[in-house]
Amino acid sequence: MKLLFVSKLNRFARAINTITKYVEAGKALGHEIAVFGEPSSEFPSVPYSVDVKRFDFAIFVIYETQDFPDLPYLAQLLDGMPKERRVIIDCTGRYNETISVEHDFNHLEKVDNHQGWEWIEGFEAVADKILQPTLSPLRPNVHPFLFHAFDPEAVARHFDTPNEAVKAWLGENGSKPYGMTYVGNNWQRWTQMRRFLEAIESLRAKLGRICFVGWAWDCRPDWARELGIQGIDVDPDLLKRLGVEVSSRVAYNEFIRFVSQGRFCPIFHRPLFNHLSLVTNRTFETFCGDTIPILMLPEKLVEAIYGPAAQLLVPGQDVAGHMSDMMQRPAFYWDAVLKTRAHLAQHHTYKKRFQELSAIFDK
Repeated sequence: MKLLFVSKLNRFARAINTITKYVEAGKALGHEIAVFGEPSSEFPSVPYSVDVKRFDFAIFVIYETQDFPDLPYLAQLLDGMPKERRVIIDCTGRYNETISVEHDFNHLEKVDNHQGWEWIEGFEAVADKILQPTLSPLRPNVHPFLFHAFDPEAVARHFDTPNEAVKAWLGENGSKPYGMTYVGNNWQRWTQMRRFLEAIESLRAKLGRICFVGWAWDCRPDWARELGIQGIDVDPDLLKRLGVEVSSRVAYNEFIRFVSQGRFCPIFHRPLFNHLSLVTNRTFETFCGDTIPILMLPEKLVEAIYGPAAQLLVPGQDVAGHMSDMMQRPAFYWDAVLKTRAHLAQHHTYKKRFQELSAIFDK
């Protein structure tokens, strides 16, 4: 296949890691993959092209309005690729009626000034097929396609046994620098994060240093206050009590190295994503790190994506007790991590995603 991805690449956000993985995996599998646009020195390994007619399909990967090209490039793209060969991957559930879950929502009228109906009509005007990274889309005309995937070759360290993993996890030259790391922006995550931090506060001495990477963990942004947007709150006193260090960002190709510096790394999905069962790049990539993922996710999603062994990585209501047991019996939980990696390598690789895409194109 010859596939042209359409999206705004950002080294620190959205689908950059996933798209670069499609480029790598596609090349190995004999596909030709490029990103629509002029060549970028920021992403030298990513092929770019504006020769739309050379490609079989154009795949729009949409998070925000800026993922659509500006004129005249958008017109060139729509003129050069027939609608029946244009596909949208709706990464944030825009192609639904307006949904509000806690403080989270799928249409950002206050931020981007676009109403829900504009997203729906706009998607239908651009593409013949609309995909969402969920196994259970709400609309009957949406194709389920998880999009993101697991790359076994990207795993920081490969282990044959849980005991071997524990030895590396504890650190050959002493313990890891951090007890826990987390990479993600403070957008509609504070409610979950606060509950999690309050639950593990009693473990502070045993757990050690904690580091968050992402924007708005240090203070609530002025624009959020001015627009009255909730879910981007923060409690500096709580972070200070737990000794949480905050850093602004980490590039997509440094994520695995960074989280491997911590013994634990929680995986959160936004409330909206939990409601729609949407997955993200972190759903899969976190299992590439030399860390124990803490799955703060609905158990139904965990079972559907990760397989049965991953249930041991779901702390349930007793987060502190579960993490304390992980520190006392790490081999028991590393066994679950290794089995989950094997499950992901069998069911959720980029090769598998190409097969799924091909089946969707043929429908």
